Amino acid sequence: MHVLRDADLAAFREEARTWLEEYVPDEPRPTTHGPEVRDFDVAWQRRQYEGGWAGIDWEREYGGRGLSLRQQVIWYEELVRAGAPRDSIFDVAFGHAGPTLIMRGSEEQKQFHLPRILRGEAPWCQGFSEPDAGSDLAGLRTRGVVDGDEIVITGQKTWTSFAQYCDYGELLVRTDPDASRHRGLTWLIVDMRLPGIDIRPITSIDGHPHNCEVFYDEVRVPLANVVDRVNNGWSVAMSTLSAERGPGFLNHRLEQIRLVDQLIAHAKETGQLNDEALADRLAAARANAAALRSMAYFQIGSAKKGEQPGPETTAIRTFAVQAQQEIAWLALDILGPRAMEWVPWTRHWLAEFGATIAGGTIDIQRNIIGERVLGIPR
Repeated sequence: MHVLRDADLAAFREEARTWLEEYVPDEPRPTTHGPEVRDFDVAWQRRQYEGGWAGIDWEREYGGRGLSLRQQVIWYEELVRAGAPRDSIFDVAFGHAGPTLIMRGSEEQKQFHLPRILRGEAPWCQGFSEPDAGSDLAGLRTRGVVDGDEIVITGQKTWTSFAQYCDYGELLVRTDPDASRHRGLTWLIVDMRLPGIDIRPITSIDGHPHNCEVFYDEVRVPLANVVDRVNNGWSVAMSTLSAERGPGFLNHRLEQIRLVDQLIAHAKETGQLNDEALADRLAAARANAAALRSMAYFQIGSAKKGEQPGPETTAIRTFAVQAQQEIAWLALDILGPRAMEWVPWTRHWLAEFGATIAGGTIDIQRNIIGERVLGIPR
């Protein structure tokens, strides 16, 4: 148990802030979609690791610092304050795969994979969604057939973020087709360079291939790569979704406040705050961003206590994507035609169109809220 004084936390925050002021990349993350994207993210992750800022609350035996959750949260707060790169091909490794392995992986799996994630050597992607099983994850059809000491994978995954850059994937497959929907699934680690894997990038509306289709044609994966055990993948997947509420994605939530503050500063400078309607929208967006931050802290606390995701997770996510989209629209209304020249905001606006689809469509999420939170009949 970590018992930390406020003075200790303040000193830690100052140390993090000082380091970031010197080492945050001066150049922006590449806006192209070639190998330079991976090179940039790998270099930035490696720089954090060498500076002692990778895996702050991960165990020392796996390359982390073994510090407290509060210190990990402070680090993400300072990352956002410093304007450090937000998106990274390591998001799944830190937000999903690493925490899942910590909770459910074998000692051999943890010893091999966790240090590689921290050192910036092995980005991960997630192979959960399928063309007919996105919002309905339990309906997935990709097959995994046990053959000796291997599982033979056949099927298709889609919306696999940054698969073209990743070394490993967390893959959920159906290994018992006769079992009920939530049973007979297996969570396993897949080397994305194995024979039989075909990765096809999907160009998004903003011109970038953030996601991919991935086809598996009798791909042979060692049974040793199964996390937990065969046919217990739904339980492991729930651990993955629980990990998603942890600090790994906190910077994405906190970033919303920084974005709104940028818009407020610009509106002040240009005199647009004199527009009462626009000022009201900015005030509402700032309040929503602050509420989202509080919700993120609540989720982190619940996840750290080992609580499984509940319907409140769905409610928070639904609120989050709506808040993000409103901020993106605000930016275009405030900047006007200049938004076409201000590339980060334009691309941010375009990218937010997918926010209400990723991780389950917002319509499905609202149905869940209605049924499980409000008690409305199906």
